[in-house]
Amino acid sequence: MFDLGWTELLVIGVVALIVVGPKDLPVLFRNAGRFMGKARGMANEFSRAMNQAADEAGVKDMAQGLKSAANPMGTAMDGVREAAKEMTDAVAVNKFDLDSLSDERAEDARKIQTATAKAATERKASDATSSDGPATPDNKADT
Repeated sequence: MFDLGWTELLVIGVVALIVVGPKDLPVLFRNAGRFMGKARGMANEFSRAMNQAADEAGVKDMAQGLKSAANPMGTAMDGVREAAKEMTDAVAVNKFDLDSLSDERAEDARKIQTATAKAATERKASDATSSDGPATPDNKADT
């Protein structure tokens, strides 16, 4: 705010020490700190009140309207991003559940799952027999 460096602060401190004296210097700094705290509090309260008044007046809506008028492509892409986020959220919520399907589709899904599991076990068995010889319980115990 005032852009004071260390050298300026040192000069101010030395001058204050000479003018006020070492006895009253802590009281002066304490009072100056209180004053600065009150000033900052008042400035923050003023900013908060101005922002609240601007929100009530609809300045945010106007600013968003101006932004969309100035950059229509960016606004359109924001809409696309929001729609994509909603779609991914909806997909995450609606996970594949056999109970929510109709009875016929659920039965078809179960058939597909059992056929896939059966094919996977047959493939594992054929891989084991081709690399280790015939699949016997003794050969499987060794591996």
